[in-house]
Amino acid sequence: MNREHAEIVGIKALGWLVAEEDLIGQFLNMSGSSVDDMRNRAQDPEFLGYVLDFLMLSDETVIAFCETASLPPDTLMQARMALPGGDIPNWT
Repeated sequence: MNREHAEIVGIKALGWLVAEEDLIGQFLNMSGSSVDDMRNRAQDPEFLGYVLDFLMLSDETVIAFCETASLPPDTLMQARMALPGGDIPNWT
């Protein structure tokens, strides 16, 4: 997946997250972000990576988002790897 497509997935994920009242509070608390931060950084690839990281903490959340967005469940991981900080480290 290229970075542009990954950013689109991240923006969709952010929009979905904002609509999920029970999850948005958790995200704001865990990330230390404010509603203004979310507005200001909605196009920031690094911030979108944080959004994807948060969603991937729970299989149920991944499935719920992907079903709503009509995406295969592995799309979030692919998008995350294409955004800043999503590289899989090479330990050898």
